[in-house]
Amino acid sequence: MMFDTKRLTIHSITTKPWSIEEAIDRYAAAGVSGISVWRETLEGRNASQIGDRIRKAGLATVATVRGGFFPAPSEAERRARIDDNRAFLALTAELGSPLMVIVAGAHPGQSMAESRLQIRKGLETLLPLAEEARVRLALEPLHPMYADTRSAIVSMEQANDLCQELDHPYLGIAVDVYHVWWDPHLSRELRRAGERNRIFAFHVCDWKSPTTDLLNDRGLMGEGCIDIPIIRREVENNGFHGFIEVEIFSNRYWSMDQNEYLRLIIKAYKEHV
Repeated sequence: MMFDTKRLTIHSITTKPWSIEEAIDRYAAAGVSGISVWRETLEGRNASQIGDRIRKAGLATVATVRGGFFPAPSEAERRARIDDNRAFLALTAELGSPLMVIVAGAHPGQSMAESRLQIRKGLETLLPLAEEARVRLALEPLHPMYADTRSAIVSMEQANDLCQELDHPYLGIAVDVYHVWWDPHLSRELRRAGERNRIFAFHVCDWKSPTTDLLNDRGLMGEGCIDIPIIRREVENNGFHGFIEVEIFSNRYWSMDQNEYLRLIIKAYKEHV
């Protein structure tokens, strides 16, 4: 396995203290190949100009993060969320990103089945617009611990089922090791996704044991219990050869010098991915 950075992408949330401009410049200077842009970092900025800056720095714009969050108890709220996704899709196209990550959403005041139905309806509405904008949608199944408010899609199997039901070439799956490493059916479902060319993205970090925070205590690759190289081989054996995206939420790492943190990210990528 090659230990270079030709496929290394970093999510802008990973170095949260940096502005998007700082992240672009620092990633490029460090030899990183791509950036996935979180929506929050574009607030108050011209997306087209940020896209130009990314390209001029020699980086690929790999994805924008994150759309979705379709479920809500009232029709008015659901319409507002569709409108918000339309706006983010337009922003994604303006930035020049070919991919928009979808975190499906959920609502604790209704059944999981109802939330999943609303997710399906939301995607059905969004997909024709995505095709028109030439932006693919990557549905990201989340770990079941987030099933109350963040995602009613909590396994690769559920993501595959929804993609199969909608059967649209612009809908695929973002495989994040943090969310799927536990799944006893992961190999089967990666094969299933690969057979339909539905693996659109691959995200890496690590699950620390013990963890101090289920959201903001993710580890650098090699710092926890996920066998990342095995999952990487499986996604590649099933047809994915795109960018490998580092996505880490960590209060501990956000509090340290971000230049040193970036050095640690690249080191961990080379040694443990």
